[in-house]
Amino acid sequence: MSLTCRITDSYRLKGGISLERQLLFNRDVLVYKNRPKSIYEMLKETEKKFPHKEAVVTDDIRLTYQELVEKVDHFAKHLQHQYKLQKGDRVAMLIGNKVEFIYTILACASLGIICVPLNIRSSEDELMYMINHADVQLICADAAFENVVKRWREEDENRPVIFINEPSFADDYELFSDVLEKNYEDLELQKPKVNEEDPLYIIFTSGTTGLPKGAVGSHVNVIHSVLNYKRVLQLDEHTRTLIAVPLFHVTGLIGQMFFMILIDGTSVLMESYKTDLLLKYVEEEKITFLFNVPAIYIMMLNHENFKNTDVSSLQTLAYGGAPMSQETIEALMTELPNLSLHNAYGATETSSPTTIMPKLDDPGAKGDSVGQPVPVAEVKVVNDKGEEVKRGEPGELYIKGPMVIGEYWRNDKANKDSFIDGYWKSGDMALIDEDNFVYILDRKKDMINRGGEKIYSVEVENKLYEHPDILEVAVVGIPDEIFGEAVKAFIVPKENAEITLESVQEFLRGKIAKYKIPEHVEIINAMPRNAGGKILKTQLVQAEKEKKASKN
Repeated sequence: MSLTCRITDSYRLKGGISLERQLLFNRDVLVYKNRPKSIYEMLKETEKKFPHKEAVVTDDIRLTYQELVEKVDHFAKHLQHQYKLQKGDRVAMLIGNKVEFIYTILACASLGIICVPLNIRSSEDELMYMINHADVQLICADAAFENVVKRWREEDENRPVIFINEPSFADDYELFSDVLEKNYEDLELQKPKVNEEDPLYIIFTSGTTGLPKGAVGSHVNVIHSVLNYKRVLQLDEHTRTLIAVPLFHVTGLIGQMFFMILIDGTSVLMESYKTDLLLKYVEEEKITFLFNVPAIYIMMLNHENFKNTDVSSLQTLAYGGAPMSQETIEALMTELPNLSLHNAYGATETSSPTTIMPKLDDPGAKGDSVGQPVPVAEVKVVNDKGEEVKRGEPGELYIKGPMVIGEYWRNDKANKDSFIDGYWKSGDMALIDEDNFVYILDRKKDMINRGGEKIYSVEVENKLYEHPDILEVAVVGIPDEIFGEAVKAFIVPKENAEITLESVQEFLRGKIAKYKIPEHVEIINAMPRNAGGKILKTQLVQAEKEKKASKN
């Protein structure tokens, strides 16, 4: 049976959840019938049910849902009356995991203003490109980015900016703290009608090559994503999550913060990641839900304080972005025997989850996959001709659903190249088995061609992550005079571990085909990464080419 079969009638899932067909962004997609119509409506529903429940917690602030709504409405009044911002205008955010980030994006959501959460790890030039491309009307920023603000103001010194802390220069600006103390009691907030297809944010993708693309996420995208999480993870108002990943990324923003608003949960913010602080927060705040990359769980398990920390409150862990070794899975299940552990796969363009793994200890769960498509996702695997392949055959993964963005911001070429017949072309090589489990094989551009044999680097990496002494690994194809490309593994070993080419080859022997076993191994201290934290395989390959050129 094809996953792309058409469902013409509305129907119900277990638990009374109704699905139906609807046109969104001129695409025929499957949607949740009963859903909030906007992010602000979702927030107000939770405030009505649990006004005095904790919504957001930081080191120095504890806000109930009622207090959060009051702050959001206050800031919205300021945006409307002070800056005359209107529906469709853009506000850039250069803010880390701080409460001001939440105020800003929710206030903008209530007015139909488009937020542009910027990756604070980006270079100044990258930030300027994104700010200018989005054509923003206001910047909300940490003072650490005052140089970016200065560059933005070179064209017009009166461009408005709100800092969350004092910058060093004396130019005209506002402080968040002053804004929140203004008396707006007599001012009426004029909320425009916000439709579910209206843009909520522009998040620039952290591509490994070329200029970043601005993915336009709408209210309906985010709402379906959080409903997907609720449907699969089965969490409720007792959930407390620690947001250790950046809020400018869809995992932190949607998979945690917006998800908590939907289910009436609590978000605890970490300004910057440190393993000892994570353990401290888990114990003190009785954290029940974490959503991180596998490396964070590895660091948590191996930290000197782990055994002396009460982590028994943890009930649900989700992970994505990289495979998790069986060793790490077993360690988590041993330390937390009642744990519900889930793998998730998604992208900025899919507003986070496309697939989610059922509990890994459930009968039928396949831990080497990324789970099954969420209820409203339609996926298919196609060959180079764009034809859907049979079950179990590899090809490029195409994704359709209400969580898929409508477009890239002002980028006709990317829109033309990336969307076809309502599907988004993921660029990931995958296969789907008979039980609808999806296996991600590789990025299309990262596939290695060794003498005509196609090798998926992710397959080799997954096996290497089972090695007890390997912390991180990246497998790439490097130039080879005979085969065109040869397989090379760049490895970051665990502390005090010794790894050699011979030991790697011996470990893989019998686990994968001989031609897939790396012919070269290089031990490195750290992986090169882009601003979004993704490993830059292109840099590894380029360094190899330069080394070879210098020898010739």
